[in-house]
Amino acid sequence: MDSQLVEARALEAEITALRRACVEPPAPGEDTSRVRKSFRETYQADSEGWELSKDLRSHLGHLESEIQFLSTLTGISIRHYSKKTEDLTSTEMTEKSIKKVLQRHRLSGNCHMITFQLEFQLLEIQNEESLSSVITDLSIIMEPTEYSELSEFVSRAEERRDLFMFFRSLHFFVEWCEYRKRTFKRFKGLSLTTPLPPTPSTNLAHYMTVIHSWTLAALPSQNPHYEKYPEAVHLSEGASSSCMGIRNPSRPGFELVIVWRIQIDEEGKVLPKLDLLTKVPLQALELDKNGVIETAPLSFRTLLGVLGIEATLESLIKSLHTERVMVFRQSRPARTGNRRLPSPPP
Repeated sequence: MDSQLVEARALEAEITALRRACVEPPAPGEDTSRVRKSFRETYQADSEGWELSKDLRSHLGHLESEIQFLSTLTGISIRHYSKKTEDLTSTEMTEKSIKKVLQRHRLSGNCHMITFQLEFQLLEIQNEESLSSVITDLSIIMEPTEYSELSEFVSRAEERRDLFMFFRSLHFFVEWCEYRKRTFKRFKGLSLTTPLPPTPSTNLAHYMTVIHSWTLAALPSQNPHYEKYPEAVHLSEGASSSCMGIRNPSRPGFELVIVWRIQIDEEGKVLPKLDLLTKVPLQALELDKNGVIETAPLSFRTLLGVLGIEATLESLIKSLHTERVMVFRQSRPARTGNRRLPSPPP
């Protein structure tokens, strides 16, 4: 108790001395140098603090611009992120200069219209010579979507604990879905609101080149090669449908159905798969002596490899829209204004 009283009185005396120093002016010449020195030290400390703050703001602005660029390029935006670290280093590891740290990461975001939540653990082991890290657990939660192909892919990514494959495949999957939607909208005559590259590409440099050329071409409705067929094209599930029906009002009962799936293989590679289904009246089948209707799906795949997706679909629409007999030619047709795409896998 006495020690606390002595300490309190010492503090009171120090406070009284400080107050007196603030009120009373310093003696001429005696304390002026000390005051100036104190002012210079304070100013220097403030200047260093301002410079450090300026550098931090500049670095933060640079990081924000990089994140914005990556978000624009990949379509992936991270909304929330948190991290927890746990030191697992034991006494024995410390003696051997080994450090073991477990990081728990949690983030949520979206890739265009698809939202997701991720939780994963990253184990880091560092010694005097190297640093290694491995994902020990990965959990992915996705909002319900109409894309059933994603469920199996997400389970495979969780099993392999492959975070890079998840983001890469999700990006290209959404890109192909957007391309399919734009293509169906264009043939149906619906408005397109976002002028994006017409075809997904796995090559970044080529993708950026396509962005530039597509911007110059503007919207598809402004391109003379694009035509609209609102009466002939039918989308049962809207623009997000994976099927497009082609009909001719003057030929009831005859319909071509394009089934456009987007598949993700075991390695995470995203590929389009297009098939042709025919709905033909029995009378027409009996008159088809050359088996054109029977071989139409195979001929459709051959045409995809020659013309590409958009030109092939347009040739099918025109074959019914102009009320001409549809003939699938095995020879190379004349080139059109549409950009050629790689043929889907068999």
